[in-house]
Amino acid sequence: MHRYLSACLLSACLLLPVALNAQDRHDDKRYYDKEHHDYHTWNDREDKAYRVYLGEQHRDYSEFGRETPDRRREYFRWRHDHPDSVLFKVEVR
Repeated sequence: MHRYLSACLLSACLLLPVALNAQDRHDDKRYYDKEHHDYHTWNDREDKAYRVYLGEQHRDYSEFGRETPDRRREYFRWRHDHPDSVLFKVEVR
């Protein structure tokens, strides 16, 4: 019984970091921008920028992952002209 419990505990300790790492990668998806040869990690900040872009284009929200390749390229072009420092002004007090 003691060996069985030890084996289960050891297995859990070894698998926990793998499971946590897999969860982290699941949260942020990456999209490759062929024109600029870089990746865009889709997280909260990128989603906010995408919503600003849609507002400027007078378009309703749709998931970026469901957009056509042409629309993704249009967004990436816009995004490279609108870095975080322009979109998200930080106030320092």
